[in-house]
Amino acid sequence: MGDPHASSGPGAGLSLIAAVAAVLLLGLAFGGSLWVLAAIVAAAVILINRFLAMTWTRCSIATREGGDEELKIGESLSVKVSVTNTSKIPVFWLLVEDLIPRWATIHTPPTLDVQGDRVKVLLMWPGQTRHLDYTIRCNRRGYFQIGPTVLETGDLMGLYRRYRLGTHPQYLTVLPKTVELDDYEIASRRPMGEIRMRDNVMEDPTRLRGIRRWEPGDPMRRVHWSATARTGVLHSKVYEPTSIAGATLVLDMHTETNPTHHEPIRTDLAITAAFSIASSLHDQSQPFGFVSNGRDAADRIRTDGWIGDHRVRDQAKQSATMLDNNDRLRPVVLDASRGAVHLQQLRTTLARLERSDGMTLAELLNETESRISNETTLIAILQQATPDALSTLIGFARRGKAVAAIINTLDINDYSAVAGPLIAASIPTFHLADEQAIRSLCREVNLRTA
Repeated sequence: MGDPHASSGPGAGLSLIAAVAAVLLLGLAFGGSLWVLAAIVAAAVILINRFLAMTWTRCSIATREGGDEELKIGESLSVKVSVTNTSKIPVFWLLVEDLIPRWATIHTPPTLDVQGDRVKVLLMWPGQTRHLDYTIRCNRRGYFQIGPTVLETGDLMGLYRRYRLGTHPQYLTVLPKTVELDDYEIASRRPMGEIRMRDNVMEDPTRLRGIRRWEPGDPMRRVHWSATARTGVLHSKVYEPTSIAGATLVLDMHTETNPTHHEPIRTDLAITAAFSIASSLHDQSQPFGFVSNGRDAADRIRTDGWIGDHRVRDQAKQSATMLDNNDRLRPVVLDASRGAVHLQQLRTTLARLERSDGMTLAELLNETESRISNETTLIAILQQATPDALSTLIGFARRGKAVAAIINTLDINDYSAVAGPLIAASIPTFHLADEQAIRSLCREVNLRTA
């Protein structure tokens, strides 16, 4: 941070003082009283303007009303910043700007639609408080830093200018929306679950459905001895086929397989699909987990530089923004669990998730294999797939894990290129073309498996 007594340019104050001193010396040396008077006036002007710049910078105090918020898509956030002049002299001009990420305002429609003025020039009398009010409408999910407020002021002649960060920022989490599924019928290959299956693939020995006459080939442990003793004819037990319908959602967010020209539509669609599946599982009281190679936007928070004086406006704004990237290669993992708290935790995680170039899908699967529950179906959601990623998914299926793939692409040819090797390995796939396709997503995947 810059020295609060520094001028708007490097060495500008010293240059002016040196010039005044030179004029004063010339006046004394040659007896020019006008030169001495000019030097005194110039010195007085410099000192007065310096005093005004310093005073107006220190006495302009900004405060923000409200704190961190979680909103849904379509809701609005009211932002209010109050600026008070605490001195006994008026502040003739003060430029107030509340910062918002530029990338969140460049799309059509913008991710954050700002309604109202977040930049104002204020004239404040002693003790007066002025307000900066505007509204942000949330059109897409994400994690956003609102603020801090940049205050710019200076003297009346433009000799000194100061930029100051006046408030701490607040953080806005816009939660992804959910689409109600028509049905969910993807189940793991593990028996002794809680969901009855239509196909008698694996029977649950803990759930007796009835009895029938014994047939050749029935093992002796299935003989119903009470019915056999009562009727004198061998009878066998019949069990209900059950399974666990839980899922571990694996979301690929690598920058190479999620091209920039598809953003932010495709990643938002994948996140909506992931949360819709998890919400459906929650309604069935089934476990769900989550694994991704994306980046948590909260990791990019800058932890210093919010409050202070700066020599140039760009320096003040740069110190106030979130970091553009980070070098943490830690995957985002939520272990399989049940409950409303777990669902809300997943929703918040999905809201903050961003693309990253740190870990490919194949590396993610190999890194987190021990964290993926064998009792749940692995559902991979991806746009494109490298040969390594495809071979890793096929390897999971060959080792006995239930695997399904949701391919998030509009072009049917792109879908076929990724789905071909998976279908050949008997892995069910589904084409996620748009938001309407989410409703029948898991039902159609199950029909492909049947």
